[in-house]
Amino acid sequence: MTDAIRLTNLRRAFQRGDMAVQALRGIDLTIAPGEFVALVGPSGSGKSTLLNLLGGLDRPSEGELWLAGLPLHTAPEKERTRHRRQRVGFVFQSFNLLPRFTALENVAVPLMLAGVSRPEREARAEKLLQRVGLGHRLHHFPAELSGGEQQRTAIARALIHQPALVLADEPTGNLDSATGQEVMALLQEMNREQGVTLVVVTHDP
Repeated sequence: MTDAIRLTNLRRAFQRGDMAVQALRGIDLTIAPGEFVALVGPSGSGKSTLLNLLGGLDRPSEGELWLAGLPLHTAPEKERTRHRRQRVGFVFQSFNLLPRFTALENVAVPLMLAGVSRPEREARAEKLLQRVGLGHRLHHFPAELSGGEQQRTAIARALIHQPALVLADEPTGNLDSATGQEVMALLQEMNREQGVTLVVVTHDP
């Protein structure tokens, strides 16, 4: 079985003026398909940098980064873009919902970009929103949703195109403790039910 993620001697450095900042150094990591992995550490420890590399949003300075057999460290930008659209779902701390789109429309966006017909994408979005407990909020705009409801909408959007990998960057960072626990429980449920590989960045142990 191909590993979902395999990192070998991965390094990412940034140049800040005359100083080279080592965000990641010598990372070796293997994650099997369907695993739930939490990256825990303080701000500035390189967690979000690693997530950007896994999502194909950035390239390593050195080392190898394989996702489902694709060498992201050498893949051309066109292939990396296709990788993001087809294989990866993203969940952000700030939700990143489109304010003029309803919950249903927000969730359907990845399918719209993939050319799926409107009736099909709306039917799939509605089914997924019902699964995350928002069947009664389909036509509400983000400003009309609570923080927890917005993050549930964002999770549904991340899963709508059935990705192999979901990357969640501080998904509970803007939520109170109780709501944050509910969101993490939902992510774990989706991991078990859909078999999606899930990598979560968090400050919380």
